[in-house]
Parts: sequence; structure tokens; C-alpha cells
Amino acid sequence: MNALDAELRALFRFVSERTILPRWKRLAASEIEEKAQDDLVTIADRETEAFLTEALTRLAPDVPVVGEEAAHADPAVLAALSGACWIVDPIDGTHNYAHGRAPFGIMVALADGGEAVAGWIYDPLNNRLCSARRGEGAFVDGERIAARATGEDPPVAAISTIFLDAARREAVNAHVAPHFRVVETPRCAAEQYPRLALGQNDVSFFERTLAWDHAAGALWLNEAGGRVARPDGSAYRVDEPDRTGMIGAASPALWDRLAGLYARL
Repeated sequence: MNALDAELRALFRFVSERTILPRWKRLAASEIEEKAQDDLVTIADRETEAFLTEALTRLAPDVPVVGEEAAHADPAVLAALSGACWIVDPIDGTHNYAHGRAPFGIMVALADGGEAVAGWIYDPLNNRLCSARRGEGAFVDGERIAARATGEDPPVAAISTIFLDAARREAVNAHVAPHFRVVETPRCAAEQYPRLALGQNDVSFFERTLAWDHAAGALWLNEAGGRVARPDGSAYRVDEPDRTGMIGAASPALWDRLAGLYARL
């Protein structure tokens, strides 16, 4: 594990033990807010983002931090996504966390020119760190890994229709679901990306593709030898906040299989 990975892991573990885990299953109703329908934020999200913003600014004073909660409070923060920036999701899977369930995690990426160049996904409950640098491979706890499929036939598809309208939900059920063994997503990109690389799921698609949810995971899965891209095959960019739709898969062949079906939606 390189020095930056080790330093970030220490930061993630510290804030998890100080802020996130002590409040898990112990949040008061007054410590949970609904930002939008089915979109929650907790006091732990806000405190974790504040801590990581300060810590990352100390590491790189000239690199702005784009945090999920900061961007919600002031959308002008998103302008930094086109240049060099840190991208922070303080608790990915907040819906799970707020309801006292797992999984949830911390996601941080370093981007430049609209593309992620490094990414980290931390699981506080298992002290697992997934990390990647562009062109250097993907790692779990410092060990290089290669994405592997489940080997099941039909392949396993993790599909959520939460953010789909009724027509697209019906189309997914008619044109995609029959070709896979469909399982629920964990409602947590910090867990879904590892499942795609570590032999638990074969394919998944994401309707919402906000930078804090996907910058680290998309880079990590691509570096592991899987594939993450827009349904038309174009690369994911962090500076396209209004664009929707993305497919992730344990291999390029599995990606092609789902993309062909997705095109019919």
C-alpha cells in the first residue's frame, strides 16, 4: 500500500470510529433529514464531510473539495469538477445507515479535467479499502485484484428501479430481467462496485450518476479489468452532473451483453 493510500485509510478509519460507527443504530430522529424524496442526510454525513474536507485541504491546499453535502447546499460548488478536485461522499448508502442497516461506506476520488485519476472506497464495518490509480490497477487492502464474474448462468444482475419512471421500470422488467438472475442492489455504490469485481454480481446499471457516487468506483472497476461506461459506450466523466445512465460489469463481454439489452429500453 502506497503512502497516500495508507494516510487516507487512517483518516477514513479515524472518522469512522469517531463519528460514523458510534451513531450507527443510535441516531435520533432529529439527526436525520430528508433532502429530497428518498434522499436522506444525517448529522454523521455532515460531520464526516467537514472532517474529510479539512483533512484533504491540508494534504493539497490548492485542490478544492467537492463534497456531496456542500454541493447540495450550494450547487456552484460543482463548477470545480471540471478541474483538479477531490470528490467526497462522506457516507454512501445513507438510507441504509439512517435505518440502522448495512452496507454503507466512504468514497473519495481525485479528479482532473473531468476524469477520475485516483479513487478510494472504504468499508467502515470491515475496515476494507478499495483503491485505484489510473493506469496502475485496482487494489483491495493493498493487494492487486482482477475482476471476476460469478460464473453463473444466467449472469447475476443487480438492478434497482427506484429512480426509474413507470414506463422505464416496465421496460426493464420486460427486456432486461428475463436474461439475468436479478437480485436487489445494496442501495450503496460503495458496496455495489466491489460486488461487481469480487464475484458476487456480474452486471448492474445506475440511473443516477453523480460524481460522489461513481467517480471512485467507476475508476476502480475499470482498473480491475471490468467495464464501466455510459450505455452508448462513452467514458464516464465527473463533470456531467445532469447526465444519467451508466452500466457496470465484471467484464467487457458482460458489459456488452447488458448494453445491447439496455439499448432497447
